[in-house]
Amino acid sequence: MSSNSFAYNENSGGGEATELGQDATSAISNSGALGLFSSDLKKNEDLKQMLESNKDSAKLDAMKRIVGMIAKGKNASELFPAVVKNVASKNIEIKKLVYVYLVRYAEEQQDLALLSISTFQRALKDPNQLIRASALRVLSSIRVPIIVPIMMLAIKEASADLSPYVRKNAAHAIQKLYSLDPEQKEMLIEVIEKLLKDKSTLVAGSVVMAFEEVCPDRIDLIHKNYRKLCNLLVDVEEWGQVVIIHMLTRYARTQFVSPWKEDDGLEDNEKNFYESDEEQKEKADKRKKPYTMDPDHRLLIRNTKPLLQSRNAAVVMAVAQLYWHISPKSEAGIISKSLVRLLRSSREVQYIVLQNIATMSIQRKGMFEPYLKSFYVRSTDPTMIKTLKLEILTNLANEANISTLLREFQTYVKSQDKQFAAATIQTIGRCATNILEVTDTCLNGLVCLLSNKDEIVVAESVVVIKKLLQMQPAQHGEIIKHMAKLLDSITVPVARASILWLIGENCERVPIIAPDVLRKMAKSFTNEDDLVKLQILNLGAKLYLTNSKQTKLLTQYILNLGKYDQNYDIRDRTRFIRQLIVPNEKSGALSKYAKKIFLAQKPAPLLESPFKDRDHFQLGTLSHTLNTKATGYMELSNWPEVAPDPSVRNVEVIELAKEWTPSGKAKKEKPAKKFYSESEEEEDSSDSSSDSESESGSESGEQGEEGDSEDSSEDSSSESESGSESEVENKRKAKRNSKTKGRDDSEDGEMENEKSETSGSSSGESSSIEDSSSESESKSESESKSRKVTKEKETKIKQDRNLVTKDVSLLDLDDLKLLDDKLNPVSVPIARPTPALSPSLIADLEGLNLSTSSSIINVSTPVFVPMKTHVLLHRMSGKGLAAHYFFSRQPCILGDKMVSVQITLSNTTDRKIENIHIGEKKLPAGMEMHVFNPIESLEPEGSITVSMGIDFCDSTQTASFQLCTKDDCFNVNIQPPVGELLLPVAMSEKDFKKEQGMLTGMNETSTVIILAPQNFTSSVILQKIVNVANVGVVPSGQDNIHRFAAKTVHSGSLMLVTVELKEGSTAQLIINTEKTVIGSVLLRELKPVLSQG
Repeated sequence: MSSNSFAYNENSGGGEATELGQDATSAISNSGALGLFSSDLKKNEDLKQMLESNKDSAKLDAMKRIVGMIAKGKNASELFPAVVKNVASKNIEIKKLVYVYLVRYAEEQQDLALLSISTFQRALKDPNQLIRASALRVLSSIRVPIIVPIMMLAIKEASADLSPYVRKNAAHAIQKLYSLDPEQKEMLIEVIEKLLKDKSTLVAGSVVMAFEEVCPDRIDLIHKNYRKLCNLLVDVEEWGQVVIIHMLTRYARTQFVSPWKEDDGLEDNEKNFYESDEEQKEKADKRKKPYTMDPDHRLLIRNTKPLLQSRNAAVVMAVAQLYWHISPKSEAGIISKSLVRLLRSSREVQYIVLQNIATMSIQRKGMFEPYLKSFYVRSTDPTMIKTLKLEILTNLANEANISTLLREFQTYVKSQDKQFAAATIQTIGRCATNILEVTDTCLNGLVCLLSNKDEIVVAESVVVIKKLLQMQPAQHGEIIKHMAKLLDSITVPVARASILWLIGENCERVPIIAPDVLRKMAKSFTNEDDLVKLQILNLGAKLYLTNSKQTKLLTQYILNLGKYDQNYDIRDRTRFIRQLIVPNEKSGALSKYAKKIFLAQKPAPLLESPFKDRDHFQLGTLSHTLNTKATGYMELSNWPEVAPDPSVRNVEVIELAKEWTPSGKAKKEKPAKKFYSESEEEEDSSDSSSDSESESGSESGEQGEEGDSEDSSEDSSSESESGSESEVENKRKAKRNSKTKGRDDSEDGEMENEKSETSGSSSGESSSIEDSSSESESKSESESKSRKVTKEKETKIKQDRNLVTKDVSLLDLDDLKLLDDKLNPVSVPIARPTPALSPSLIADLEGLNLSTSSSIINVSTPVFVPMKTHVLLHRMSGKGLAAHYFFSRQPCILGDKMVSVQITLSNTTDRKIENIHIGEKKLPAGMEMHVFNPIESLEPEGSITVSMGIDFCDSTQTASFQLCTKDDCFNVNIQPPVGELLLPVAMSEKDFKKEQGMLTGMNETSTVIILAPQNFTSSVILQKIVNVANVGVVPSGQDNIHRFAAKTVHSGSLMLVTVELKEGSTAQLIINTEKTVIGSVLLRELKPVLSQG
């Protein structure tokens, strides 16, 4: 010990080390025990001296050592007075470590901590966010009621702090204050309501945790923030995701109608035979109303789906329980693969996951049947995991796989783990009762186990055989005789009792053996276990009633032994049986029915899963694991019969749209006239507006934190692209279009949309083509050429649009499941940002196509997919300026070799941002960029969408440049996914095959993939491919072959994609292109998308 003290003090340096070492040595020489304690004291004295030093370096070193002691679990509480003196240190590093120490020990040393409250209050105003947060954390850790008002004030101030980290700590402090003083609930709810509106992902998880702790029943606080929470979910930290998902699961069960209604409707068909015609009509009317999922319900399911890939097991489990409890049964299957993946984790994680799978597999076997082999037992598994896997295998057993499972069970029975072997025998018994085809096979196998050397295996086999024989006892007299012989060798009480019960129940079928067994048992009665004694008494009573000549004296002997037994249960049973079977004067009327009582037909026992009754607990909770209601558990409510008003969730979206629109009310009215016809506005104004608002809100949220402004920024995108000179012309043309539209009443709303979009956007686009330096043709040439092809192209575009809308309605896209048939033409254009090009301009550009590629390459309208928004500049990095970008998937008007990129700029500060422009460009060789015109100013909370064109030279290289304001420049970069370097091409199947025949050999890459079961439908394959790559659909005459065509933006090279479904679950993915590098990259990206569920 002395050497340790020397080494410790040498590190601290100076003459003090020698002095302390001498003290320690002298102490040890006096007494070994005393030296032990003095050494510890000297260590702490050393630290105290360092803390009182004038040098910050010594204090910092001391604090690091103290925090290290705490991390190792050592007690450092006696240093509290020395540490707390440094709470006002000017050195930030020391202050941070002091606060870490105080958070740990403030609750134990409350009196000393109270002396420093004024310091903590000053620290709450510190310019460093870490110091402010740490001060609040320490303050909330001092659990003294007298400082509750100070804590309340500090939490209110911190909740309005500019730093999200401090606001996060304010949310944590709410829970501590509530547990200290529940009377502060109302004031804390106000703070929670304020923090719930916070847009920071750092705060979201913590404030929801506070909400769950303080006021979980205040669902009204969630309404306005529901969509925001759904959209922020992916970016929240992992433990915050778990809390939010559990809260949103409860919310969904109270606000949406059950998605399982369609399944329930089928069960009622049988009852209709007995019902009157009127009742049948009523039911038929109810069934006519198809179930349509609420858009917000779909938003939650869609936004949690990516989290199934999370590395955190708790997040995956939370999403799995959400899908189980609130998604349609047809969609819940996707969670099975993710849960099976978790079985590679630690044994603790495996235990929880397997428990939940065991519950799920009882109700829906089909979910986990494809992964049957994943539940096979490994020799390294602990017993608790083995028994759970057995449980799941039993639940999944059916006529198809039982033979495989029984072979597996035969191996398990030989295991050295006796508890596991016994559980396996019980499993075989359950399989025998559930699947009648294998009952005899299982019974024969269990009888073979009766000759096993291991007594535990034999005993368990006896118990299971007893249960199986109850189902059909008449056929198995030989087995009962065989088991009677085992009484001489088996010593396990449960097994002996089971054999005696069997012989007693079937005493008339084995009239010779039964009395002999009773004779043997009478000899050993006094030495038997209590359980066996009770069954001996029962056997004696049954034989007395059926074969009294041979067994009368034996039974009386056993009853006399039982009369004086030490166990009162046996004495009571003896008295009861004697009065019942031996008639005398005192016998009551029951003795007449003794035979019926003892030899009554017993029902066969039901061998049920121990997890059968756990499904009423929410999956993934402690209550489900323990199978009992834990403290703080909140039950999931039943689905409401009628959904509450969904408009309560629209309020926030409307306010945000108004707040973030930079171009005023007049410009918002234009698209309203374009998207909605007058008749629709008059008839369904309220319905369509609320639905479209909810739809647009849910869609736009996917595109980043500030994505809610997409709806309003769409309107300004086309105007910002065109020059200021053409703005007046646009307005005049828009007025003319509105007049002509008002005259023509015969056309429906969809045709009006096409006309207004065509006229409005073509004027804007023509002006922007004039301004762009890359366009060499003059305006007159373009107009004359466009007139020639107008008639042909207009009809073609209309056909293309009709085809696209048909394809879209067939797609199994998550977004389109939201849309009712009536809303389809309305909500599709709202749900996605306005394209950079109108259909008529696409037609004009097709006519002006100057590329040298073959004549069949015609750019088609892209298939509708939800736009994926990427962060270009985060608002924290951009000092309040946020920028997001997405690829519009349309031909770029700024250059025929450029990819069109739409950038949304948002001002999140309270001051005007001036002169937003592109600064220095750092582009690889050959890459070109067409920048947007400088923006003079951007109002507070305003946003604007601008267009850029980038020629990536058919590569995924990063385009780096500076996004500048009047005062600052920020380095940003855009890296395109390979699928965005393409434009969709319309071609026939014949042309596709012809081009494919020319692109073979080195120009062809292919791979064989194993498709997920749900990926076999054409609509799902189309969705998966189009989400990854901007390709066009080629009509195919074969159901098992799906073809897609596109061309690269820069070189115009064809990209042909073929998915050919093979037998089983395999498919071949083929890509033909001259650009072999892009082809191989695209192949790599498509393969996992098609393989996974």
